[in-house]
Amino acid sequence: MPPDALVEVDDVTFAYDSRTILKGISLTIPKGKVVAIMGGSGCGKTTLLRLIGGQVKPSKGEVRVAGQAVHTLDAEQLYALRRKMGMLFQFGALFTDMSVFDNVAFQMREHTDLPESMIRDLVLMKLHAVGLRGAARLMPSELSGGMARRVALARAVALDPMLMMYDEPFAGLDPISLGVIGQLIRQLNDALGATSIVVTHDVLESLAIVDYVYFVSEGAIIAHGTPEQMRASEHPFVRQFIGGKPDGPVPFHYPARDYAHDLLGGSDV
Repeated sequence: MPPDALVEVDDVTFAYDSRTILKGISLTIPKGKVVAIMGGSGCGKTTLLRLIGGQVKPSKGEVRVAGQAVHTLDAEQLYALRRKMGMLFQFGALFTDMSVFDNVAFQMREHTDLPESMIRDLVLMKLHAVGLRGAARLMPSELSGGMARRVALARAVALDPMLMMYDEPFAGLDPISLGVIGQLIRQLNDALGATSIVVTHDVLESLAIVDYVYFVSEGAIIAHGTPEQMRASEHPFVRQFIGGKPDGPVPFHYPARDYAHDLLGGSDV
């Protein structure tokens, strides 16, 4: 593993039964950086996060985090490694029967022996960092979508993880909330000295905050580089993806027979 790498995915293939999701993927996530993994729905982005977190094991290749081959760890070793990771799930996934305060305190109470007085101070510190200290006693049902995502972010960084993983953190947010979450991802990463992986298909916000981008299509990495390099890329998929064009390497039409045949002579659909 390169000395500055926290995560290394080395020639990884992954399949569910006979359906191949990832095909010989290799990538490196340097320490202290924010790296985006971008691509269309169903291309294997979230599966990459699951491999890094040890939820699934590669069919071939190796995933290493902080020098440890994740798929070789036993349950106790994997549990210890996961304590150093934070995860922001799509749409937040807050505990609906717990207050904002208790949602953020959950990991501290579960994984540490800190006294309640210290947990209180730490929770308020995390909530203050995301601008929601005043919402500590609210319930998730009383929060807007953007507020709920910020609480989930405070919970994800509760134990000051070395690695943060974000699964579609911008999904369903209004433009203001989207901008706030993007800036928080960048600021918290730098303040904590952490490393962040952002799985997303939100182009504008991601390119504004990340250090490096990997584009995934049909289970393979087809392009990678800095945001500036990707904006200037001539790769057809990258140009289609960044430009939001309806047709290109990813076709608008699902494969079908000749249109005239279906209109004039086809008896079945």
